[in-house]
Amino acid sequence: MVDNHAHLDHVRRGDDPLAVPEAIARARSVNVTRIVQIGCDLDSARWSVQTATRHPEVVAGVSLHPTQATAIAATEGESGLREALAEIEALAADPRVRVIGETGLDHHWVGADDVAGRAAQEESFRFHIDLAKRTGTVLQIHDRDAHEGVLRVLAEEGAPERTVFHCFSGDEPMARFCLERGWYLSFAGPVTFANAEGLRTALRVAASDADWLGRLLVETDAPYLTPHPHRGRPNASYLVPLTVRRMAAELGLEEAALCALLDATSEALYGPW
Repeated sequence: MVDNHAHLDHVRRGDDPLAVPEAIARARSVNVTRIVQIGCDLDSARWSVQTATRHPEVVAGVSLHPTQATAIAATEGESGLREALAEIEALAADPRVRVIGETGLDHHWVGADDVAGRAAQEESFRFHIDLAKRTGTVLQIHDRDAHEGVLRVLAEEGAPERTVFHCFSGDEPMARFCLERGWYLSFAGPVTFANAEGLRTALRVAASDADWLGRLLVETDAPYLTPHPHRGRPNASYLVPLTVRRMAAELGLEEAALCALLDATSEALYGPW
């Protein structure tokens, strides 16, 4: 199995960082043998490339998170944002980088009153889309309270062939819209939450078409979004099976069959580790 989105640099044991070898070993103990490590700012993106180089179980994603784009533009101006994006492009040339992202729009932390902040996010998002297309790399999208804006920018720029909605949070019509366009939906711990029936309804859309089942992925977003029954504690790749188990139940599939399907989809997206 593959954890399609994690932040190993954020995973902790108490107050201390959890060493990458230990995180990998814990994941391997439950047959999660590969991890997509996502870097969301310059330091994290550099770290992600270094970690993927050192650990064959890991491949990297590099990006400026939407809120990072807002922060850089606010403190360093337009030129600072462009310099940061240029470094992301340089890092993306490394063969261990298989993902551009997470990128997109975040209207939860950046409100409508911050016009400049939202404009910086959109500029950054458009840059990442273009970079993914130029490098033939998977695009992973961050979409928080910004469905309409994300879909608008993708329509205007043209989505890359391999576009993944990280931690999909849309409803049933949005899931159908994305799947009809050949995009991928990655589900995380929230699909196991008691109050997330709308998200599970969106997941079940994939069961209506055999091809759509091949557009599903699973992730942790570790150390965030920990699945039930450990909600509220730090997440990690070894907890992937809890999310897979709930996904299988909602889709009416045997767990082993869903694992095989998710694994094949990840391999097709990212290539061999």
